[in-house]
Amino acid sequence: MAELHSWSAAELSAAYRRGELSPVQATEAVLAHIARWEPRLHALYAHQPEQALAAASASGQRWHRGAPLSPLDGVPVTIKENIATRGTPVPLGTAATDLVPAAEDAPPAARLAEAGCVLLGKTTMPDYGMLSSGLSTFHALARNPWDLTKNPGGSSAGAGAAAAAGYGPLHLGTDIGGSIRLPAGWCGVVGLKPSNGRVPIKPPYIGRVAGPMTRTVTDAALMMQALARPDWRDTMSLPFQPVDWNDLALDVKGLKLGLLLDAGWGLPLSADIRAAIEHAAQLFAMAGAEVVPLVPFLTEEMAEGINLFWRVRSWIDISALPAARRDKVLPYIREWAAAGERTGTAALFHGFSQIGALREAAVAACQPYHYVLAPVSPVGTYPAEWASPTNDPATTMQHIGFTLPYNMSEQPAASVPCAHDAAGLPIGLQLIGRRHDDLGVLRLARAFEQLRPADALRPWPQPPAAAAPATAA
Repeated sequence: MAELHSWSAAELSAAYRRGELSPVQATEAVLAHIARWEPRLHALYAHQPEQALAAASASGQRWHRGAPLSPLDGVPVTIKENIATRGTPVPLGTAATDLVPAAEDAPPAARLAEAGCVLLGKTTMPDYGMLSSGLSTFHALARNPWDLTKNPGGSSAGAGAAAAAGYGPLHLGTDIGGSIRLPAGWCGVVGLKPSNGRVPIKPPYIGRVAGPMTRTVTDAALMMQALARPDWRDTMSLPFQPVDWNDLALDVKGLKLGLLLDAGWGLPLSADIRAAIEHAAQLFAMAGAEVVPLVPFLTEEMAEGINLFWRVRSWIDISALPAARRDKVLPYIREWAAAGERTGTAALFHGFSQIGALREAAVAACQPYHYVLAPVSPVGTYPAEWASPTNDPATTMQHIGFTLPYNMSEQPAASVPCAHDAAGLPIGLQLIGRRHDDLGVLRLARAFEQLRPADALRPWPQPPAAAAPATAA
């Protein structure tokens, strides 16, 4: 039997139901495991063990009365720090933020609280969530548990690291260009970017979603059962649909799958990642799916236009700060955003229009297929201290060519671990579905878990022997 801290949400829920285990026991085991990891990993913010144990005790009483709030009652969870939880400041990863306690739970946090989940704490992120990195001016430098010298990715950096390290089974991230799927891929866990509006979020924004990061597809589906409920505070929230998130069965025979190995823009695909994705495609083909090469559709004009739009938006926000606070923003972010000051209105409008252009291109490219297979990132993870795979503000987005399109097109997309590279670091397979087919993407992801050879993945990383904490940045 696996150690208690590593039990899945499905396993914990079943044990609670049978009366064989209490939420307090599970929470105590996870907290002890966190204590061994966290001095080196730096995945958490606002970690409050006493409050977690109190919540676990209350959950245990509900299970004892036979009145749990949901199947996830008493299951440990972490929430990315940019998702507000009542009473906790939301620093957005940067020292430039005034720390004011949040007035209420944001919609995803509210849904998990209503389900009775035990909140272990918030997870760390980079300044304003604008990096695929664990580098932050507010939080200590988050690291990848597979190799502490490496980056967990971002911006859901702490969530990816926590999931891989075994900080309980459920973790909630956000994604606007790859921020769930990239750390999920580099940390070797499952990450679902739902269709826009499927999981209500506040504040809503073009392409921005919240979604689960877990070790298994089944746990991601259990989390979606709680998260996928409308909330009036999200003006893009989808109407309620009676989705059976537990029904993950799928026969892939006869499915037509597109295979995208060239994003059309950005960094070249590494040999290790290409081989891993091609092998995953072969597994689907051997199971009876038709796998067809997909022609790249993302153009430099689209990607650089959106990049410019985001730089202007960030420059407007940063330049509005008082000078003392503005100087606290990560210099890399300030340099990246500086181009916004020099951008004219025509260029800005053209950049914004590329969101629509990419949306149309992505939907059209995926329409002939039931689902699309692709890498999550063209490259593996990189030094923990770097802000991006190139560590250069001029090319800071060139690793998101495989993830960005599906934020702009609002299509569901998941990262599922499929292999390890020559250095032993995880590689993620991305699975993309048509708009609003979130359950279908989870079903395909579950099918891949069953097709994937048992020896394809390495054992989960374990806490390092007691030593001086790694240097924080």
